[in-house]
Amino acid sequence: MLVNSSESGGLGQRLRNFVVVTVAVVLSVAVVLGLQTRTPSASLSDMAKAAVPLEQALTNGKPTLVEFYANWCTSCQAMAGDLQQLKNEYQQDVNFVMLNVDNTKWLPEMLHYRVDGIPHFAFLDQGGDDAGSAIGEVPRAVLAQNLTALVAGEELPYAQAAGQTSDVETALEPSSGSTADPRSHGAQVVQ
Repeated sequence: MLVNSSESGGLGQRLRNFVVVTVAVVLSVAVVLGLQTRTPSASLSDMAKAAVPLEQALTNGKPTLVEFYANWCTSCQAMAGDLQQLKNEYQQDVNFVMLNVDNTKWLPEMLHYRVDGIPHFAFLDQGGDDAGSAIGEVPRAVLAQNLTALVAGEELPYAQAAGQTSDVETALEPSSGSTADPRSHGAQVVQ
């Protein structure tokens, strides 16, 4: 059987179209299944609701990690998953407290711990005394090593760790006429 060259070209094109459509369908299904099985990232609001109240943490005889955060803080959001994992690992031995810097109720604590950027982590020993701090996006391993030392009653290996922060001043007292975006973490925008 002889096939006309124009017919074979049409057949080849249809075969290619069929392969492209099949691959597209398989990839779409894979993406949908991947999104459904992905574990959701930790929500700052949900974590705050489940956190130990500060008053309880200061009186229960356990060391404490206090996180000063804000829901709008991209660095806080970026670290939420790591903090949830740390809480899962250390919650039997350490209180996890979350204080939202947008709530003026926590202003005395913010002043006491000198919170000028978030996230700001204050490590408190069993007696509620300041053992050190970490400010900004710091690696999970740094926080874990500090928590391990805190539980053991040892000096924190990273007592003054620092990473990228969000400016708290913007959240507490927005200046009139300011065009600074609190999510910029202090980056200057050139116009």
